[in-house]
Amino acid sequence: MKIAFFDTHSYDKKSFTEANKAFNYEIDFRDYKLNENTAMTAQGFDVVCVFVNDVVNEAVIKTLADCGVKLIALRCAGFNNVDLKAAAAAGIKVVRVPAYSPYAVAEHGVALLMSLTRHIPQAYLRTKTANFNIEGLTGRDLFGLTAGILGTGKIGRIMADILIGFGMKIIAYDPFPNTKWAQEKNIEYVDLEEIFKRSDVLSLHCPLTEETKHIVNHDRMKMMKHDAVIINTGRGALIDSKALVHALKHGHIGGIGMDVYEEESKYFFSDWSTDIMTDDTLARLLTFPNVIITGHQAFLTTNALKNLADTTLENIKAFSSGNELVNEVK
Repeated sequence: MKIAFFDTHSYDKKSFTEANKAFNYEIDFRDYKLNENTAMTAQGFDVVCVFVNDVVNEAVIKTLADCGVKLIALRCAGFNNVDLKAAAAAGIKVVRVPAYSPYAVAEHGVALLMSLTRHIPQAYLRTKTANFNIEGLTGRDLFGLTAGILGTGKIGRIMADILIGFGMKIIAYDPFPNTKWAQEKNIEYVDLEEIFKRSDVLSLHCPLTEETKHIVNHDRMKMMKHDAVIINTGRGALIDSKALVHALKHGHIGGIGMDVYEEESKYFFSDWSTDIMTDDTLARLLTFPNVIITGHQAFLTTNALKNLADTTLENIKAFSSGNELVNEVK
């Protein structure tokens, strides 16, 4: 099998090269993303392996089919960037990695929460210059606060478990509630309006679909407590970014920790420190002291990278062998 890797970084090359010792596939690593302009470079390859910010729309899929590609292997859990109907029509299978390390993502969410509520970035910058003044760094206990978990899949449930350890009360929303888990953990499922109104911490763990796009919007943020914080390690477009700027500016919420951004594909995974940022919304978010943004690194642990590589290559092996595609996205 010949595999064209797109949007490849050093950690991808390291983990997949190691995992490939057991498969011996021919892998061609590319640092550029898959899109309408680069899809033709998949000519002669059986499989394309893509990440979250690659563009896999109808036009790209048509080009991939013309190039002879038979499988799109996502090295991630999300698949909102793939036109599944176009893939099915073109006869191209799509597989993903549904659970590479839910602990990595949940733990990063907690790190964002603690950093935000205890002003860790500001304290770090001060002490690096021998400034040990703690004025303006007053935080608050998480113990006794209410955490809302929006989406109770694997990552959401792990996040809830961690926050229970802090002594927080957990409420949750999911259109498909896991009632057995909720009863065991003494967790209350509530409706959407209530989770926004009651949460001191709102953590987002739902997939990005037509129904969940901008599920966090102007009206819902206005319902929230003025000192409530949002944590987003899911997908950027779960939040209306312009409405978020408005909510922060007018004190409708207390802050946000985010590892994803609605229009991240241009900026994330790249160094823009010496360039002009033309995304006014992202530039504005970076100015708020109660905003922490990381560049989609929640998944980035050695454990997760190994699982991503192993499962992706196993998916490809199942396809090439004609076996059942247990991780197929239909």
